[in-house]
Amino acid sequence: MLDEAVDGLDSVPAAEDKSGRGANLIPDQRRELIVRHLRKHRVLSVHQLTELLGCSHMTVRRDVATLEESGRVYAIPGGVRIASHLVSEPSHQAKSITEQPQKRAIAAHAARLLKPGMTIYLDAGTTTACLIPHIVGLSDMTVITNDFRIVLTLADSPKVTVVHTGGILDHSNGSSVGPLAAATLKQLVADIAFLSTSTWDLERGVTTPSAPKVEVKRAAIAIASQRVLVTTSAKYGTYGTYRVAALDEFELVVTDDGLSDAAAQRLRETGLDLAIASATAEVHDAPA
Repeated sequence: MLDEAVDGLDSVPAAEDKSGRGANLIPDQRRELIVRHLRKHRVLSVHQLTELLGCSHMTVRRDVATLEESGRVYAIPGGVRIASHLVSEPSHQAKSITEQPQKRAIAAHAARLLKPGMTIYLDAGTTTACLIPHIVGLSDMTVITNDFRIVLTLADSPKVTVVHTGGILDHSNGSSVGPLAAATLKQLVADIAFLSTSTWDLERGVTTPSAPKVEVKRAAIAIASQRVLVTTSAKYGTYGTYRVAALDEFELVVTDDGLSDAAAQRLRETGLDLAIASATAEVHDAPA
């Protein structure tokens, strides 16, 4: 649940804060006011919005639902946050120390698809890397990846055949990007491609702030019989400049239980196969 106090609320004009003026606005005006407050404060609770607008909880929730459908805001438990434009990818170091229980839970759920003898693509990322313990216990596995750290980890697993894409080095993420990496992928075939992303939502699908990543991800999608998106719920409602794929291009999307019920319902209403992995449940060792 969000904290009931957000810094800076005392700067909201009194007419909007206490007079109930928002209740007299038409819905479009009221929703624009919600967006304006969220641009300033980034995250607000439903209670705070009812105080600011002088409206009922039900009215605020309806407005939030409408704004979420248009991709402008994202409902979270107890409140709402503005849809965020990610301008640069976090570094591998930053990713490696965040949301580890969620990433392990997502990987454990996605690993149910694995069978001995498969050829799989692991997209660069710390969530896809969590699949490695589940892979090394299976026989005759082949892993294609553009992630140097995944290659180094699998170097100690001689029974796993590893193919690295090569290509231009993305220093901050320790991965290969660009046309050379994509060209390698186009010569291969995979049973499953596990794709990662730092940004995803219902309206925009999978996006990225890094143009050189797009061609590699698109190539991985094209060579796989089955495409699975593995991504944490905290990234939902964010977007980058460059579009990678619509969500309906994936046979399965696996995320964690931080995704709000409302967001999960809207995603499933589109026909998306959405799996929710429990980050609070114990993640057991990979099956032998």
